[in-house]
Amino acid sequence: MLWPFNHFRKPRRTPPGTIEAIYGMIVTQAREPTFYRDLGVPDTVNGRFDLLLLHLWLLLRRLRTAQGVTGGATELSQALFDRFCEDMDDNLREMGVGDQTVPKRMRAFGEAFYGRVQAYDQAMEAGGEALASAICKNILNGTGLDQAQRLAAYARASEADLGQAEEATLLRAAFKFPPALPEDVTP
Repeated sequence: MLWPFNHFRKPRRTPPGTIEAIYGMIVTQAREPTFYRDLGVPDTVNGRFDLLLLHLWLLLRRLRTAQGVTGGATELSQALFDRFCEDMDDNLREMGVGDQTVPKRMRAFGEAFYGRVQAYDQAMEAGGEALASAICKNILNGTGLDQAQRLAAYARASEADLGQAEEATLLRAAFKFPPALPEDVTP
């Protein structure tokens, strides 16, 4: 007999569909043409991957500061990371990567994710030009420091906007990323 629910599992604090909504927001923002057309992000598989990671990192960074209030932020963080992994796996298979190679590529994605998270966290804490340098290296392939400074200004504006959002707003997917080229933000 199938039970309609599991009595021993902790109840989910994140409403059904929220993970898809939030991950969709991250993907949509990372695909914003302005990043590629005006800010020098290479319109390649790697460029799109790196921009997706930047946005995922921004949200996960904000959720880290919300942890401890209700625990919902921790659950959401893990669910978003899991969704990211599913998306990467799906994309690899869609591109024709074989079953034997997928785990190796997924390991590489994980290493890239954790490496960038560490680099961006350290750069954000260091202040100054550190974030622009990390973005230049990881997203712009080491060229275009001017565009990297603009992307760093965008990342800081995004962090500030997300920092203004209450935890409940984040958990309901009721937040927005700022425009890719805010007029009032300078590097």
